Amino acid sequence: MATPNYGFEKRQKELAKKKKKEEKLKQRAADKAAGIVSPDDSGETDADTDGDEAPPAGTPPQP
Repeated sequence: MATPNYGFEKRQKELAKKKKKEEKLKQRAADKAAGIVSPDDSGETDADTDGDEAPPAGTPPQP
């Protein structure tokens, strides 16, 4: 009986992940060029808040 070639299976999984990641990056670039903004890339970060929140602990207060 033949033994499973786990190295081959692992390599195929890695190649599939890499291909999927590249396709996703291409799609995002195409969407960005077309002016479409996905919910993940809305551009809003925690720094875009109103400023009503206190600064993170350990930071000196700003004058």
